[in-house]
Amino acid sequence: MTLLLAQQNDLTTLDSAARLRRLQPRTGLDFSSNDYLGLARAQRLRNAVAAALARGVSIGSGGSRLLRGNDPEHEALEAEAAAFFGSEAALFFSSGYAANAALLSTLPQRGDLIVHDALIHASAHEGMRLARAESVATPHNDAGAVDQAIAEWRRRGGTGRAWIAVESLYSMDGDRAPLADLAAVAARHAAMLLIDEAHATGVFGPGGRGLAADLEGAENVITLRTCGKALGCEGALLCGPRTMRDFLVNRGRAFIFSTAPSPLMASAVRESLRILADEPDRRERLSALTAFAERTLAPCGVTPTGSQILPLIIGADAPTMRLAAALQAAGFDIRGIRPPTVPPGTARLRVSLTLNVSEAEIAALAETLSELRAREP
Repeated sequence: MTLLLAQQNDLTTLDSAARLRRLQPRTGLDFSSNDYLGLARAQRLRNAVAAALARGVSIGSGGSRLLRGNDPEHEALEAEAAAFFGSEAALFFSSGYAANAALLSTLPQRGDLIVHDALIHASAHEGMRLARAESVATPHNDAGAVDQAIAEWRRRGGTGRAWIAVESLYSMDGDRAPLADLAAVAARHAAMLLIDEAHATGVFGPGGRGLAADLEGAENVITLRTCGKALGCEGALLCGPRTMRDFLVNRGRAFIFSTAPSPLMASAVRESLRILADEPDRRERLSALTAFAERTLAPCGVTPTGSQILPLIIGADAPTMRLAAALQAAGFDIRGIRPPTVPPGTARLRVSLTLNVSEAEIAALAETLSELRAREP
């Protein structure tokens, strides 16, 4: 069998299981993006980018950060981000995936243990796949299971450092991690706590500093803050101790051997942080919109989560994708999420709330969703 034939057979298998992915254009009302605060097209960001171009900021970096790619905009962003989030240092990556992969493949060492939540991001799994350390999954949002896993590892003779990897707000379920309990577990075992704040940064916490804001600055805490979601830009920031930053600069292959992110994007992220500080009404409006959506969509089977991510669990893959297609045809951009992104049997629609929609449009979605669900066999 030729390689192309084997690949085509795999694609056919995915298609028959209603799991074939296809690229789709942006159409309809935005109920699927992560542009939670509506910053991606904000005039203030456009003006900041134009001003950066006018003062000569480069579009491309021209090389890795360790060669000629290290731009003053990168350095300025990292200093400002560390100050904004309350960490000792920050390091800018081209994406959250790259940051997670670099973090988990570089910092934990042979003889260490990574204990991670079962629903953590795929990028964290990629980092753990490349890591020297052993890794183990624990049931979702179960701090007691994390504690038990580390204790059992010690009983089996584990002598290295434990690393606890979680998200603060889970991207497909919209629920929050028990961060206070996890911090207590980390303290009890002298463990490092790695918190992916991708979907909380900009939306929650004082000044939009995330759900882990109270833990930031601790010597055993590292946070990942993506810039392509609520910040409306691109890239990601790892925030934590300066030793973390220096070690990744020296040992993180995903950092060392990657072309540096665009200096122009670093300028844009700097402005996004200023917008978070200057425009708290964006978070307030999103919170009000979330409360309205929870009340309005709950009768349709959408799960209230207290966050801007509202799942509608369907279960099987095919009916999930049929419902998503029907909603898209009606003008609502909602995507179906299937395994392996979510556990088997939990295929769902992921309703993502942003400032790009209004209460009237949410009400229209609820009406259409109710009508479509009433027709289901």
